[in-house]
Amino acid sequence: MSRTLVIDTATAACSVALFDGDRLLAEIHEEVGRGHAERLMPMIASLPGGGRAERLLVDCGPGSFTGVRVGLAAARALAFGWNAPVHGYSSMAVIAAAAASIAPALSVAIIGGHGELFVQAYCCDPLRPMSELASLPPAEAARAMTAQHVFGSAAEKLVETRGYGIAHPCLPRAANALRLGDMAMLPASPIYGRAADAKPAAA
Repeated sequence: MSRTLVIDTATAACSVALFDGDRLLAEIHEEVGRGHAERLMPMIASLPGGGRAERLLVDCGPGSFTGVRVGLAAARALAFGWNAPVHGYSSMAVIAAAAASIAPALSVAIIGGHGELFVQAYCCDPLRPMSELASLPPAEAARAMTAQHVFGSAAEKLVETRGYGIAHPCLPRAANALRLGDMAMLPASPIYGRAADAKPAAA
């Protein structure tokens, strides 16, 4: 069997997991808010064998700009040092994968920037996105996401705004990444979910 190291720092969680084939060997999952850069490498080092693996998976976002960059930088550096391939996955998809047994369809909503929510709808059998990733003000997100069950860090905000549904507050967890199958084969590049705030200067 080959080992897989999963790194997930795109949101308020700092989460790592080590697999041998499909078997979870160890995981560490903490809601740290900030300080991912300081916490991540000691977490990896405390895994069996220092977390060394034949391949790596990393959460590419959307989420916190800093958190996304911390995870990608660590994954790319370890992949280079270990001569191992690295692939990415979406924070929205891994939340949906963890919840797929609860409902045939669901919405994922996580906290975005500037008061907006990152939202995406999923069908669960088989797991696949039913809408494009969007960053929307709460009122627009409430109109766009209609599934009864809503998962993610902004689940309560979305359900409160639209006035119906069941909220399941949660964050991405590295230990759920292997549930994604081929959806965890994205390039290890940032998924920001919204356009850059800075605009080019006028000529």
